[in-house]
Amino acid sequence: MERREFLKKAGLGAACMAAASVGGPYVIASPKFQWKMVTSWPPKMPILQDGAERLAKKIEEMSEGRIKIQVYAGGELVPALEVFNAVSQGTVECGHSAAYYWAGKNPGFQWFSAVPFGLNAQGMSAWFRAGNGLKLWEEAYKAFNIIPRPGGSTGVQMGGWFNKQINTIEDFKGLKMRIPGLGGKVLSKVGCAVTLTPGGEIFTNLERGVIDATEWVGPAHDMRMGFYKVAKFYYYPGWHEPGTYAEFIFNKKAYESLPKDLQALVDAACADTENWILAQFEYQNAMALEELVTKHGVKLMKFPDDVMEKLSKINEEVLEEEAKKDPLAIKVHEDFKNFKKAIAGWALISEKAFYDQILQIKAVQK
Repeated sequence: MERREFLKKAGLGAACMAAASVGGPYVIASPKFQWKMVTSWPPKMPILQDGAERLAKKIEEMSEGRIKIQVYAGGELVPALEVFNAVSQGTVECGHSAAYYWAGKNPGFQWFSAVPFGLNAQGMSAWFRAGNGLKLWEEAYKAFNIIPRPGGSTGVQMGGWFNKQINTIEDFKGLKMRIPGLGGKVLSKVGCAVTLTPGGEIFTNLERGVIDATEWVGPAHDMRMGFYKVAKFYYYPGWHEPGTYAEFIFNKKAYESLPKDLQALVDAACADTENWILAQFEYQNAMALEELVTKHGVKLMKFPDDVMEKLSKINEEVLEEEAKKDPLAIKVHEDFKNFKKAIAGWALISEKAFYDQILQIKAVQK
């Protein structure tokens, strides 16, 4: 009897080992996910479309193939400005775009992308993670079945390309300019004829005089668009978009269907790509600006201080008007305003003081 019991146990052990070796019931199979991502960017657009492709690759590598994401540029699967709806409705699982494109759904969305005279990339990141920014963002998108994550910043943008000099605030009157978001609303108040010309039509419209000016992103992208060939003056700073943020958005059902470890992995990959995008903009903009000036003879122009002061005052009116359109927008605006005020003192004696000192040293050296 003892011999029979021993053989019985030995046989059971061998069976278990055999089952495990061929993927039997004792092996827990990891679920795999096939996702689609759509973006608002043209195919092969440097940095932004590259960032979306990079995120998909990063997630696949980190998850060891448990999540695979097929990326589609704007227009390849859905129109560029239909990304939000596609993710919300579950047509696709995720997207890469910018929150101010969806201002028609709620004016408060614009604060998660770009606020004129607002915060730079560093300040926006702090608002999202040290303040209430990301919590408010998640609250705002919850009604649309979307989970947002910061999707990288362009850094401080340029003020735009002009075929007319801006010496006073009155020079904006009658000017036909392509500019989106809250910045466009500010210029509308001073008599500028604002248009939202699609990116692919901007060069031709500038060349033909359909528009007199345009903003886009920064030197790296502006040079690729060839604006220096059809516009005389390149203005700075980008008061309208001082730290514009893109967004990674996920369909809530799709995101929550992931095991907790994969949710954490996706969040980590988003944060990594967020940092990569800003780093690329900082470096590539610097290289492109030097080429625009030295090789193509672009004339850099600074907006006069008086013009900037007046735009800043008008901007305060616009922000209050936009915020009053919706209770959520008021909540977001007030939180953003309070956060900006809270960190302003530190910025003055840290970053501003540092750069002022650098400029002073350079002036002495000359």
